[in-house]
Amino acid sequence: MALDGFSEYSLSRRAMQAELLDADTELQLAYAWRDQRDERALHRLVTAYMRLAISMAAKFRRYGAPMNDLVQEAGLGLMKAADKFDPDRGVRFSTYAVWWIKASIQDYVMRNWSMVRTGSTSSQKSLFFNMRRVQARLEREAQSRGESLDRHQLRHMIAREVGVPLHDVEMMEGRLAGSDYSLNATQSAEDEGREWIDALEDGGDQASDTVARDKDIGTLRNWLVSAMSELNDRERFIVRERKLRDDPRTLESLGNELGLSKERVRQLEAAAFGKMRKSLEGQSGEVMGFFA
Repeated sequence: MALDGFSEYSLSRRAMQAELLDADTELQLAYAWRDQRDERALHRLVTAYMRLAISMAAKFRRYGAPMNDLVQEAGLGLMKAADKFDPDRGVRFSTYAVWWIKASIQDYVMRNWSMVRTGSTSSQKSLFFNMRRVQARLEREAQSRGESLDRHQLRHMIAREVGVPLHDVEMMEGRLAGSDYSLNATQSAEDEGREWIDALEDGGDQASDTVARDKDIGTLRNWLVSAMSELNDRERFIVRERKLRDDPRTLESLGNELGLSKERVRQLEAAAFGKMRKSLEGQSGEVMGFFA
């Protein structure tokens, strides 16, 4: 249902010109779609109720979304309703479609309200669309009693009224009060050229950390080379194949290559590690976890 290029007026006019379905015709079309997947019946059913979808979409214009987009989402909700409608339940299609149309529009509004996810649970959705209305009513009632509510009291009352935790009210209040800003925006007129992104902490490695890490790696490498020099050729081969490969070899595969038993390879490996540990202890004063 592509609506791009249609003005709000033309959409409304086309919807108002659609036929009005009586209960029997609506039922026949619903059966034809459900049982025979008759696309002409589906098109006729959906077209007849686009005026309902447009009417519901108009109620959400205050959230700042383009009317065409709201109508598009309302149309998608209407299509979902038609696909899931069960005519055997004895309910009019318009009554059933209202829930799907509203849910589709609400999901769209919440997805596009902010780059930060606003919420998706039923309680969060209820809070998003009812918070301001409930707040205004509570303030009017308090004013009529001659009372004045502070922000803390008001948040607690909203949480009880809507049936959500207090922290959800606090979070949603911030979402509704603010808006998204570009990190490339300048911080103030006095700081021309300085953007907000410049104030963010760099999450990368600092120069001092990099230098210290490189120094430690170089020291460990030298220790390892020195320890490996204490081994004979066969021991170096076993250590390299067992510990220095991305895919370490098994004792059995090394035994087959060297013509030794699996147990003998294990003994040579243990002896090589013992020599290296002794060398490393002499250089660093501690046993490397590499050999643990």
